[in-house]
Amino acid sequence: MLQGFRAASQSWLGKIVVTVVFGLLIAGLAIFGIGDIFRGGGSNNVATVGSTPIPAETLRTAYQNQIQRLSRQSRRPITPDQAKALGLDRQVLAQLITEASLDQKTRDLGLRIPDAAVIRLIQEEPAFKGPSGAFDVNTFRDTLRQAGLTEQGFVQEQRAVAARLQLADAITAELPVPLAARDAIHRYTSERRAASYFTLPESAAGEVPAPAEEEVATFYNERKSAFRAPEYRTVDLLVLDPATLAKPDAVPEAEARARYEAEKTRFGTPEKRSIQQIVFASDADAAAALARIRSGEATFDAVAAERGLDAKALDLGTFAKSELFDPAVAEAAFAAEPNAVSEPVKGRFGAVLLRVTAVQPAARKPFEEVAGEVRAEVARDKARDGLEKVHDAIEDQRAGAKPLADIAREQGLSLVTVPAVDAQGRDPQGKAVDAIPDKDATLAAIFRSDMGADNEALRTRSGGYVWYDVTKIDPAHDKPLAEVRDAVVAQWKADEVSRRLAAKAREATERLDKGEAIEAVAASLNQEAKSVADLARGRGRDALSTESVARIFATPVGKSGSASGEGTARVVFRVTQATVPPFVATAAGAVAVEQQYRTALADDVLAEYIADVQKQAGVSVNEAAFRRAIGGEY
Repeated sequence: MLQGFRAASQSWLGKIVVTVVFGLLIAGLAIFGIGDIFRGGGSNNVATVGSTPIPAETLRTAYQNQIQRLSRQSRRPITPDQAKALGLDRQVLAQLITEASLDQKTRDLGLRIPDAAVIRLIQEEPAFKGPSGAFDVNTFRDTLRQAGLTEQGFVQEQRAVAARLQLADAITAELPVPLAARDAIHRYTSERRAASYFTLPESAAGEVPAPAEEEVATFYNERKSAFRAPEYRTVDLLVLDPATLAKPDAVPEAEARARYEAEKTRFGTPEKRSIQQIVFASDADAAAALARIRSGEATFDAVAAERGLDAKALDLGTFAKSELFDPAVAEAAFAAEPNAVSEPVKGRFGAVLLRVTAVQPAARKPFEEVAGEVRAEVARDKARDGLEKVHDAIEDQRAGAKPLADIAREQGLSLVTVPAVDAQGRDPQGKAVDAIPDKDATLAAIFRSDMGADNEALRTRSGGYVWYDVTKIDPAHDKPLAEVRDAVVAQWKADEVSRRLAAKAREATERLDKGEAIEAVAASLNQEAKSVADLARGRGRDALSTESVARIFATPVGKSGSASGEGTARVVFRVTQATVPPFVATAAGAVAVEQQYRTALADDVLAEYIADVQKQAGVSVNEAAFRRAIGGEY
């Protein structure tokens, strides 16, 4: 769990979701496990954590943001009733309670995340990287704007999330793992076994005569559901997306060249600079340090060392100008001479002295090399601009009850007709139907619809639309015996073979346990006995399936057993040896086991700590204010 928190914190959306995870971990304790937690009142605060209130507006905003995020993910609007059915309102409340209590705890403990660490987290976030693969300020701002977040609020949230993770690390760091537990895990994972075995193939079952009609009928009646035909639907699909409307060949060269010049940085690599920086509390401190450097009294590295900055903390990294988070730092760094110390720069987090240690010149691909790509982009953009107009025209025609086939013809689009598809996306022959766009979402909508229903267009992942009309429904039904007789007979024979082989294997196992040699038992069944060593738990080997190996590890040494083999075959075996290598605590495998077990312990400890933090802080919830903030009655 803790590793999951760390991984999630590497994504800007993940950083938001991390707080949800904290809330869900203790939602039960937070909402149901604390005495008098639900108390009404006239306050506009939906909850109070210790002395910290959670205003109704905070809950309302968080609730609406979460609904919008889920709507974007599912590409369909989520209604308030659906959100309540999902328990989203209580989850958001639990999230806010958890955030408030953990933030209060980090403040009580004096935990603070340095500005440089927050900046580095933001710059390393993949969602904020531009076309060049590095941090891009415009991408950063656009992403926050689309998510409804302010820059200042997002930075504060990242600082808070980092502090919570720091607290979690402190609680769970270096937990001791009992030696007995490590040894037990070692024995389980490193045990190896040897066995003698032989295989009973399908032919060992002998000739299986055709079943009588009465046997076929009985077998069919007992297993009708296995031969049942699923519901199939016939559907017409009209797909509208930028790709279907785009016409790259119609884009004039002049227009393509204009796009190329306007976005030339995308078709190459911009100039990049490796930058070092020292942050000071004031302009005066930065100026004094610069004076010492220029007088020869101290070096840039010496000043950094005096401020406790090692080489890693000193290096800001290698960036293009657009990738730097702080515009003032970007301007100064790309105006500075290499290896020279800059004048003090008034950055977002204080006065800064910069030094550029390396410069990577810009490079650009010629237009002729990327002309096809540029034309395709221009064509898609034009198509995207005109897509909504075509969408509205189609909707107007749909409002007039015009069939999709006629609409497709008039709009110059292709109509896709799927003759028959089941809810799993297969045709009657069991083959996957590939003609359905965004198959999972579209299939679900198709099977929620009815014949003749006026369905809303679905939004596709590509930014387009798909309209669908169900034209025929073939309900699920039991196939008559005459239609599936061959399949019934084949299954009856397969079951009979399995039954006969299981009986032979059981008889062979009894003979082995009575002391007969496995070679003799195998020979009596016209099979050859084999031996295998160094079997590892959970891994198939040679003719031994994973199930066979599992049975060998579940059988005591010197005893026999049987298990399913490949296909319809049956394996008969005798366990001949079990070995466990000595446990060496410092071995790589033992260290890995220790770390895995420590992670499991950390999960439990962290969950208990979060619950205790909630209890110590004290939580009360105003149910009346909660209902007013969310809207509606419960």
